[in-house]
Amino acid sequence: MEMQDLTPVCDFFVICSGRSPVHVKAIAEEIDERLREQGARAVHMEGVPEGRWVLMDYLSVVVHIFTPEAREYYGLEHLWADAPREAVLDEPGLPAPESSTGTEEAG
Repeated sequence: MEMQDLTPVCDFFVICSGRSPVHVKAIAEEIDERLREQGARAVHMEGVPEGRWVLMDYLSVVVHIFTPEAREYYGLEHLWADAPREAVLDEPGLPAPESSTGTEEAG
């Protein structure tokens, strides 16, 4: 989600889901490892031990990783409904999440 015009906190939100708390933690660890390899380090991380909602702050990008239940409960996509979005899929054949702006693309 592009956040530049909506909040001074960051430029982008990345929102994704894992199937379970263990999966959420594994996704967070992989993101952190891959970004560290490129020289980027999170300035703040929270929620890793619980694995329901992991927040990873890389200053201009904030990553949110949810269990399906937590993602539905907190509804960041609805809270920030004005934000332009782009869907990025890592598995061919999966349907793209619905867009409120119609600007999503599969990648």
